[in-house]
Amino acid sequence: MTSRKRSLSATEGLNSLSPRRRTVVKAAAATAVLAGPLAASLPARAADQAPAFVHGVASGDPLPDGVLLWTRVTPTPDAVPGSGVGPDTEVSWVVAKDKAFTSIVAKGSVTATAASDHTVKADVRGLQPATDYWFRFSAGGTDSPVARTRTAPAADASVSSLRFGVVTCANWEAGYFAAYRHLAARSDLDAWLHLGDYIYEYKSGEYAARGTVVRPHAPANEIITLADYRIRHGKYKTDPDLQALHLKAPVIAIWDDHEFADNAWSGGAVNHTEGAEGTWTARKAAAKQAYFEWMPVRPAIEGTTYRRLRFGKLADLSLLDLRSFRSQQASAGSGSVDDPNRTITGRAQLDWLKAGLKSSDTKWRLVGNSVMIAPFVIGSLTADLLKPLAKLLDLPQNGIGVNTDQWDGYTHDRRELLDHLRSNAIGNTVFLTGDIHMSWANDVPVDAGTYPLSPSAATEFVITSVTSDNLDDIVKVPEGTVSAVAAPLIEVANRHVHWVDTDRHGYGVLDITADRAQMDYYVLSDRTDANATSTWVRSYRTRSGTQRVERTYDPV
Repeated sequence: MTSRKRSLSATEGLNSLSPRRRTVVKAAAATAVLAGPLAASLPARAADQAPAFVHGVASGDPLPDGVLLWTRVTPTPDAVPGSGVGPDTEVSWVVAKDKAFTSIVAKGSVTATAASDHTVKADVRGLQPATDYWFRFSAGGTDSPVARTRTAPAADASVSSLRFGVVTCANWEAGYFAAYRHLAARSDLDAWLHLGDYIYEYKSGEYAARGTVVRPHAPANEIITLADYRIRHGKYKTDPDLQALHLKAPVIAIWDDHEFADNAWSGGAVNHTEGAEGTWTARKAAAKQAYFEWMPVRPAIEGTTYRRLRFGKLADLSLLDLRSFRSQQASAGSGSVDDPNRTITGRAQLDWLKAGLKSSDTKWRLVGNSVMIAPFVIGSLTADLLKPLAKLLDLPQNGIGVNTDQWDGYTHDRRELLDHLRSNAIGNTVFLTGDIHMSWANDVPVDAGTYPLSPSAATEFVITSVTSDNLDDIVKVPEGTVSAVAAPLIEVANRHVHWVDTDRHGYGVLDITADRAQMDYYVLSDRTDANATSTWVRSYRTRSGTQRVERTYDPV
């Protein structure tokens, strides 16, 4: 969500919100695997070296006794992402307690094949909890870069603190990934969370920085086929700042819609034309295959990203998949948002989430959540602000303030979940959210209409985009101009919203102790500058037992 979109239907008056859409004939070109786009996903320096590890290395999904290692090898110059060519290649891996690899604790090998786009994973076990390790891969006499990873604390361990980087919505064509670089410069992260939109599916020029392409991606067409998705993932993995962050700490990732197509749901997407772009079933399968090939994610259930990780007695983290099972988005303003037969989670996932929250014995229950769960109405925005906000959120521009791609469009699921938290006295639940290209600090009330008399069942920290357009970008005014006017109006109309910044790009750092969970919000000086600086702007925390957000005036 939160990008430039096509209309949900011809009768909703949303055509002006959508990007210029391609004609149906371009889909045929999109399915062609061409040498140019394939080669564009690989740096020029790879042409004369093989094998090579030009896409970096990564780790993810840390456990107390293990971690998932990932890389891609380029065995021959023509074996570029999406090509489907290249020989089977043995790739060895080694894990050590020190960066010099004098104390090796695990090693093995795996075969990279064209069938998996020459990506490989090693699910290493037998490691010690809460411990830093270093690892590398080797193939044909070539070593990969050396990376640090870290295991989770033992399930029964008393943990004094945890610290996670938090990012979302990284659009390649809209700028540089300085947010990743600044997180990589830290030495204090246990892991980092990516809350979705790790890649974007659009054709070149369709969704950039205020309409300007900062750096072209590959392939140039909208990604539809398996080869397309592989090429796009490969292009992203050549980014030096993204590589640097993967070298420093394990990632814990979920997908949102743009790993598939804009406003994806179980049976389609706003940005998918059935027939002209093949079937949604085939496109979704291709997107999922490429994602699991290219990401160090360990699915608990095949084909989904919902799963749970534990970090000692301090916190567990329930990670949601809010695209695979959801019903189609309702028409904005229709009563169907309250339909109990519509779902954002699917029955099995909602039951899994409720059971996990109820049985949790940790101090904090974190939920990795790709779209905002706190309710939101536009309120008394003036027309000049309402129009761009509606465009960003894919709302009708007539003042109806419901974003049906968020939990607001699936109120029955949200009510069931929040009632479950309240009726079972489940406290210290914190939703960590991306998607909306703004920063928010929210209470999550049981009944927003009567808040603050209504109790708050949880809290929510929403992280802004790494590069994707936010409100000032759509209006094309100086940063901060829109937020100065819109934020106070949003907060007045939504009393559970303690802070919203509609205009800036950046990242978050979540710090957790037994007493509080705190989010520090950082912003970038200029997303179009590869050397952009980073500045702390705000911090909010929720103290144990309160289910309320409050401002604090220093980063941890």
